[in-house]
Amino acid sequence: MGSVSLKIGDGTARFKRATICSSALNILMLLSVVATNIFALYAFTNPNPGYQSHHLLQHKNISLISEQVTLILREIASSQKKLAKMEKELLGYESIDLSRPNIASELKMFLRPHSLPLGKDSRTGITEMVASVGHSCEKSVDLLTQYMSYKVSGPCPDDWSLAQKLILRGCEPLPRRRCFAKSVPKVGLYPFPVSLWKPISDKVVSWSGLGCKSFECVNTKKSSRECAGCLDLASGNENQKFVKARGKNDFVLDDVLALGGGGIRIGFDIGGGSGTFAARMAEKNVTVITSTLNIDAPFNEFIAARGLFPLFLSLDHRFPFYDNVFDIIRASSGLDVVGKPEKLEFLMFDVDRILRAGGLLWVDNFYCATEEKKKTVTRLIERFGYKKLKWVVGEKADPSGSGKSEVYLSAVLQKPLRA
Repeated sequence: MGSVSLKIGDGTARFKRATICSSALNILMLLSVVATNIFALYAFTNPNPGYQSHHLLQHKNISLISEQVTLILREIASSQKKLAKMEKELLGYESIDLSRPNIASELKMFLRPHSLPLGKDSRTGITEMVASVGHSCEKSVDLLTQYMSYKVSGPCPDDWSLAQKLILRGCEPLPRRRCFAKSVPKVGLYPFPVSLWKPISDKVVSWSGLGCKSFECVNTKKSSRECAGCLDLASGNENQKFVKARGKNDFVLDDVLALGGGGIRIGFDIGGGSGTFAARMAEKNVTVITSTLNIDAPFNEFIAARGLFPLFLSLDHRFPFYDNVFDIIRASSGLDVVGKPEKLEFLMFDVDRILRAGGLLWVDNFYCATEEKKKTVTRLIERFGYKKLKWVVGEKADPSGSGKSEVYLSAVLQKPLRA
């Protein structure tokens, strides 16, 4: 009765007290035990003419009754386990037991339902507020407990890397905490729009949990295809992106915006690295949100230091936006999700959900590791019925410097108006 179970909502899990199903199971168990006791009492009190003369038969009867009771109790326990397993398979999550030892008290406090002060809300019908936490957090309870162990109203542990580790394991959204995050002095930030292309100081970001402790170190290391030298704003190719094409797969920003017919105002960049796409769009008076994690570099703080909007979010999380709100969405290697093809489908349907009818989906240099990968992505895009405004498949040199050629897909697609 004291356990806490998950209730799946919009991509999150809501922890709630015992469900109707568990209550019914408890009632069934109680009735079974009562019936068993009545049966045993009847067996002991039923007059038997040969009872006193056959002691061996008496012991045998008692033994049989005990065996039957034991079998019934085992059957009840087995049924309870089967029911719990069926519930987990149907709902797709494992219930989390907050009564287990070593669970942080703050985690229990956060997940506890809080009754509304004025009772039932007349508009929504709810009577209590329930916290939202990713259902995969059950698989990382030890890390989650570590994350929720802190002094209330004191400084938070410097553990953003732990939070990112939980997010990458599907524990998203994370629970809120009642502590003060570590502050980094933001001295020397430039005013907007000068900030868009000025080099970012090492002192305005946090380097904890990272191998490098400076942007010079990050820029000398081999990075992903999406962000090879992308934190170097002073030199290199970052300041030429979207302005000058280096190959047929690179589209110039003005050409893409012209395809939108002048209706581009707000956009979303999925896995946008250092925020350069958002910077170029800001110069066109277009607001762009950039989703990114801090994989090997402080991308979120870097983007914010440029005067842009970072979103600390993994691609496994449902985009926290309403339907049909963006005029343009850009995605590159962010679409290259690992796992079954269905995982990419879920991502693409969520992209389609937040893009308005007539809006543009810019697939920018998507790396086709194999011919089958290219066919899979092509077939998936064609399922959505988007109009192909630009479509280029070409080869580029491997950004790691190996000298090998790789196949990339670039496209500008327009979402149709559906009934």
